[in-house]
Amino acid sequence: MKIILGKNSGFCSGVKNTIAKAEEELKKDQNIDCLGEIIHNKQVVEDLEKRGLRTIESIDEAKNKILIRAHGTSKEVYEIAKNKNIEIIDLTCPKVLAIHKQVQEFSNNNYYIFLFGIKSHPETIGTFSFCSKNASIIEEKGDIEDAIKNLKKSNLKNVLIISQTTFSISLFDELCKIITETLDKTYNIHIQKSICNATNLRQLETEEISKEVELMIIIGGKNSSNTKKLYEIAIKNCKNAIYIQTIKDIDKEFIKQFESIGIIAGASTPSYIIEEVYEYCKNI
Repeated sequence: MKIILGKNSGFCSGVKNTIAKAEEELKKDQNIDCLGEIIHNKQVVEDLEKRGLRTIESIDEAKNKILIRAHGTSKEVYEIAKNKNIEIIDLTCPKVLAIHKQVQEFSNNNYYIFLFGIKSHPETIGTFSFCSKNASIIEEKGDIEDAIKNLKKSNLKNVLIISQTTFSISLFDELCKIITETLDKTYNIHIQKSICNATNLRQLETEEISKEVELMIIIGGKNSSNTKKLYEIAIKNCKNAIYIQTIKDIDKEFIKQFESIGIIAGASTPSYIIEEVYEYCKNI
């Protein structure tokens, strides 16, 4: 059996930084609240909760100290924390913080913001809060018409196109093409391709590997946006693709029928889970 393990699998630099700093903080204080899951991986969350991290859904539940996860949070959370004298440990990915700063600056300079992202994703929600009222979230092609209507109502002629860091590369390009072809030359369009390099490399590698193998195994949390994108890419090129969280999700008899397997994991998947899956497949 031939097994190809993606080189870009597992924790990205932002996630590594978040987890390492969270572990440091828990050594000093075993009573810290985290606003939402620190990353989208059940095993990692459970491990940190055993060490004292408490996952909360609202800042109203916070006690004396609150940890902001890798995905970031909304502008309002910072304001509430300040008013309530709640200490913030900000572990937002630096790339996400940079996007917050960009949308705020462009909004202040009379730009309408088109934010590409999953509407329900915490990173998108957080970033959108740093835009002015002149902004629209675009998740798919069907959202473009309403976004352009809102742009025209604003009477602004400058447009910033920016995205969630884990957005689909191919969809980003497709949406940009539609928007630039729809708007006339009176609009000044600034495109900021803010998909992080780790996401870019992982998506490209998934596409390459999925064209070479009979089965693709995608590893990651079920609520992980970047992992879902990998599965979507894999299934387009390889009719046999499975999305798992751990080796417990693997059907041994099913994968025994394949001569070649590709394995890749999302940005929130710890290395030990990836290694377990790789060794499991190798030993069949």
